[in-house]
Parts: sequence; C-alpha cells; structure tokens
Amino acid sequence: MFKNTIFRRMTALVLTLALAAAAALPGLAVYPMPIQTASETEAVYLFNADTGKTILNQNADQQQYVASLTKLMTALLLLESGKDLNGEVTVPTALTQEFRDIQNANGTTMGLRIGETVRRIDLLNAMLIVSANDAASVIAYDVGGSVLDFVKQMNARAQELGCTGTNFTCAHGLFDYGNVSTAQDLAKIAAACAANQTFAQVAGTASYVLPATNLRKAEHTISSSNSLMNSESANYREYVRWVKGGFTTLAGRCIVAFAEKDGHTYGLVILGCDTPDHLFAECDDLFDWAFASFADRPLVDTQTEITTVALTKCRTEPTVALYAAAPVSGYGHADDIVTYSFDLPESIAATVKSGSVVGTATVYLDGDEVGTVDLVTHREYVSDFRTDMKATVLLLCALLFILAALTAVTLAAGGNSLNLKRRKRRR
Repeated sequence: MFKNTIFRRMTALVLTLALAAAAALPGLAVYPMPIQTASETEAVYLFNADTGKTILNQNADQQQYVASLTKLMTALLLLESGKDLNGEVTVPTALTQEFRDIQNANGTTMGLRIGETVRRIDLLNAMLIVSANDAASVIAYDVGGSVLDFVKQMNARAQELGCTGTNFTCAHGLFDYGNVSTAQDLAKIAAACAANQTFAQVAGTASYVLPATNLRKAEHTISSSNSLMNSESANYREYVRWVKGGFTTLAGRCIVAFAEKDGHTYGLVILGCDTPDHLFAECDDLFDWAFASFADRPLVDTQTEITTVALTKCRTEPTVALYAAAPVSGYGHADDIVTYSFDLPESIAATVKSGSVVGTATVYLDGDEVGTVDLVTHREYVSDFRTDMKATVLLLCALLFILAALTAVTLAAGGNSLNLKRRKRRR
C-alpha cells in the first residue's frame, strides 16, 4: 500500500511540476483575455494540461475563497491513501457536531447519518458529483483519523505540489473563513487529480446510483447540476471531460474544468464569478477560443536557410548554409515565435558535399521544445586545394598545349629552312 501511494504521488508530481515550471519561466506568452469576464475581480487561469503552459491569466495569483473546490484536495488524498475504495466506512459519533455545522450552513449532503455504513467509492462519487459536504467529512475522518489531522495533511500536500497561496481549514469548503487558495494553486491541485484515472472517471460522471445501506433500505440516484456536461443544456460541450464546481456567498461561483479535443487537453479555473449562467458561458467561450486559436502547424521547412557555420580552406565561401533535413510541425498559437538552439561545430573544413549532415537544431515554439532535426547542406563547397589543383592542372595543360604548338611551329619552320638549303646546293 505504501509503495502504491508513493507511485501515485510521483505520477501526479511529474504532471504538476510541468505546470509549476512553466509558471516560473520568463518569456512565455500569456495571451490577452479574449472575453470580458462578468467582473474584473474574477480570477481566471487557463493552461495547457499537457505541457503546463499558462495560456490566460487574470488575478490568478490572488487569494480567494474557493468553496467546494476544496474537495479536489480531499479526493486527491483519499485516492493517494491507498485505501480500498470498495471498502466500507461507518460514520463515527465524532462527526456529530460536524454534521450539525454542515446542516446549519445549509450545505449540500448525501443524507448520511451517524452509524451508517457506506463504501468509500460511494462517498467519492457523492462528494464530486453533487458536492456532498457530509461525504467529505467522512472521508477526512477515515483518511486522517480526525478532521483536524486531515486538514493538516491537505495543507502539507498543497505545499508538496508547489502551492504558495493556499490554506485549507476544512475538508469541504463550506466554511469560508481562512479557507483560501488561488486559481494558479488550484490548477496544480487539479493537475494532480487529473493524473488519477479514478478521479477523472468519477468527476466526469453525470449521475450515479447510491446503493442501499444499513440505514437506507433503497438505492437512489444522484445527478450533477453541471451544465457543461449536460447534453440537453445550451452550455454543453462534448469535449469537456470533467468538472468540479463550488459556491458560497463569499466565494461566489467557482469552477475547475478539464477539456480534451484532438489529443490536446486544457484545464480552466474560474473563481469569484457572480452567476451560474455567466460562469458556464465563460467556460464555453474560453474553451472554444483555446481550441480555435491553437492548432498543429508547420514550423520548419526544408527550403529555408536556418543558420550557417564558418567554412575553412575555401577562399570563395566564408560560411556553409544549413537547412532542416526534414520538416517540423508543432501545436501552438498562430502568433507563437519559433526559436532554435544549435549543436554545431565552430567551423567545418572544405570540401563539404551536398546533403552532408553538419549538426542539429532543437526547435522551440514560444519556449516549448518541439523536437530536434538534422541540419544539412544543399550544395557542395569545394576546398582551395581542389580549386587550386584544378587551376594548376588546367594551367599545365594550357602550357603543354602552347609548348606543343610552339614545338610544332618550330619544327615546321626548321623543315622549311632545310629544304631551302638543299635547293641552293642543287643549283
């Protein structure tokens, strides 16, 4: 069980490190907000969940109340605990006051009662699908030994994930005061959750049948009120994979959603929106913009000179022009800039034949590595030795020709002179 917990945490860490690293790197584009949010105080954070790259950022580093988005961390700790999800938990008497506080705050519940025995998987579904606060409290007690100790685990895990503006005070988010985070921190927590297949499956479920228990004799169905995944809603988007929403008077309308299309995944966090209609419309608009604005496009062709390298032993050409040996494509925005890093010799000596591989170029799109390609020549660069030798041979040939011609002329002239002398003697 311990090994499974470590493995799951490491898997989530790898995915969240990309998000943390991308947020820290300078020079990467954060694009202008394509929409006007319902209020300027809303926090919005849209990121590429495959690379961790920040796409849109509005107030994303400002602490805000996060309501039931708190349950993301509660679910994550349950899934990382290694506990058997099909195992049963009995609601302890120690949660009596906790349940009263939830009831007094008019919090949503799955109707649990003290002494009721329920499976962990049912608690997880109720917590994520209908945001059952009592389910979150039972999970906290089961995993942490007490709600207070579980909250300590929540904050410790947040620090492990690189969260700097997060402080949890409860397992469900119903009690606002002191229970805060940032949109950017919640993106890191959500990325860790998304790495777990069970979480993604449960959070992406629209309805679920809760079985009968020792205190509830009949099964009953719970259903999500999330419009993004309701096929009968105007806000429905087929590409949305999972959603967790939240609301309290202080927090406003909050949401974390993941969407995937054509092999590319985006995560979105919105905090402090005013109405459900505005919240879901903003999600639709931002996801629609992302999938319309980013696409696979050609970055490098084989006919455009990429760089040069110094050429020695050739007086006629100071450098060798280099081209990509194969085309390179990448996924990005139309305005993203293509840059390179090179692995090349300082110089190369002639003769260099056409098609020679001289080095490599690593291609980046807006700072993100796309791939590496060989750099080749498109023509031959001849050395001075060959050029000089050719010239020497031609010169020798010319001299020999001239010498031969002179010899022939001389011989011809000499022959005529002998003939004249013979004629004189005969006279």
